[in-house]
Parts: sequence; C-alpha cells; structure tokens
Amino acid sequence: MHPALYTRASMIREIAAARAIFTVHLIEYRLKEDNLFFYFIEHYKHHWFPEKPCKGSGYRCIRINHKMDPLIGQAAQRIGLSSQELFRLLPSELTLWVDPYEVSYRIGEDGSICVLYEAAPAGGSQNNTNMQMVDSRISCKEELLLGRTSPSKSYNMMTVSG
Repeated sequence: MHPALYTRASMIREIAAARAIFTVHLIEYRLKEDNLFFYFIEHYKHHWFPEKPCKGSGYRCIRINHKMDPLIGQAAQRIGLSSQELFRLLPSELTLWVDPYEVSYRIGEDGSICVLYEAAPAGGSQNNTNMQMVDSRISCKEELLLGRTSPSKSYNMMTVSG
C-alpha cells in the first residue's frame, strides 16, 4: 500500500473523534462537519506516524487559549463561520491532542484530561512494544504539562471505541 494511503487510512478513527469535540459545540453546522473531517486529514497527512505516536504531536495539538488555533480558524472559514461566531460557540480554553491510537482533550487550564478515543496499536508483535507505545503516548501530554506548577492529577475517562 502506498505510504500516503496507509497514513490516511490509519488516522480516520482519530480524526473522527477529534471532529466530535467540535461538532458538539457547532451542532447547527453539523451538515458541514465532513468538511472539517477532510480538512484535518489533509492537514495531518505528513505528520502522522503510527509507529512513533509522539512524533509530530506538537503539530497535531489543537489549542484555543483566548486565541483561535489556526487550523480551526481556517476550517471555520471554509464552512462559513466568522471568528466571532467561532469564539461564541467554542470554549475559550481548549487543548485537543490528536495522536495515533488516542485522542484526548482538556477544557480550561486546570481541567481534567478526557479521552475521546483510545485504541491498541494494530499489529503489535509483543506486549512490551505496546507498553512502550502507551508510555510514549502519555509522555506527549505530560511534556506539555511540565511547565505548569501544579498539573492536574485527575483524569476523567470518556472513551469512544471503534
């Protein structure tokens, strides 16, 4: 299989989960959610590494902190939403991690991290390999939280299986 096709096929569940967090807030625009789905796929296609889930994590992280993430801003323009409408509809502070095998988010700086989608790596030959991938996936989020003086210790699990 061509590498670009493999990459695109391997990220479909993760992108669908990431899209869900935005379509909950943008319910009146649900008919246009497929535009957001394909926009994410196009944006992430050269930054998706299932064999190294942490690689490219910073590029794939979507962040709204009283300033709109460029990916979401551009996607909103494509579906006809103004910046003002987008700020009205979405949380003012949101972090969304879209990584191979896991999509999670946090609302607010001190909010709990909630898991939207989680899957075991496909074709893992050994439990040891899978465990290393899980550990590296966790450390992607922890790297972002290292700069905080009191990182949130509570994790609410809300999973979507596919």
